[in-house]
Amino acid sequence: MVMDRRTIVIVSGLPRSGTSMMMKMLEAGGLEVLTDRLREADEDNPKGYYEFERVKQLEHDKTWLPEAEGKVVKIISQLLHHLPSDYAYKVVFMRRRMEEILASQERMLVRRGEEGGKISDDKLAALFRQHLERVRAWLDGQPNFDVTYVSYNEVLENPRDEAERVDAFLDEPLDVERMATVVDPSLYRQRTE
Repeated sequence: MVMDRRTIVIVSGLPRSGTSMMMKMLEAGGLEVLTDRLREADEDNPKGYYEFERVKQLEHDKTWLPEAEGKVVKIISQLLHHLPSDYAYKVVFMRRRMEEILASQERMLVRRGEEGGKISDDKLAALFRQHLERVRAWLDGQPNFDVTYVSYNEVLENPRDEAERVDAFLDEPLDVERMATVVDPSLYRQRTE
């Protein structure tokens, strides 16, 4: 279905799962992104975070949603269930190898001089996996959500194929070639193969 003005495209997933990369791809493909650019690019995300700060208050503030109509916005998976049912959502849900997510988060905390949590990687991985199962089950039951799952690792290996798949899912006239060219394999720094 072609997006109408009440459709919002969402890029979601766990933090450090490739959501910023997908936002950059969709922007390059021709979609308008909703971002305030308050969080500047840094060593952890040298191409930018593509965040919109008001998203973080989604549970209590939905007044910004009309600004997202017909655009793409990044919303972490923990907040998806706060979206109201009076919109249609097309969700590009990013997946990444769990070990890489944990390594990326740890590296980001170290770089910022912050201490990680007191929970072990195994326990955190188990909690993340449970969360992802719950989110998937919830999304499956929402009639106003259309979802495709995209592997960060597959995008890096086959950017053009994955860009074509996302293009077909969104059913928009996206520039697939430009989407594929913004994928930067040099940023794949937490490999666990």
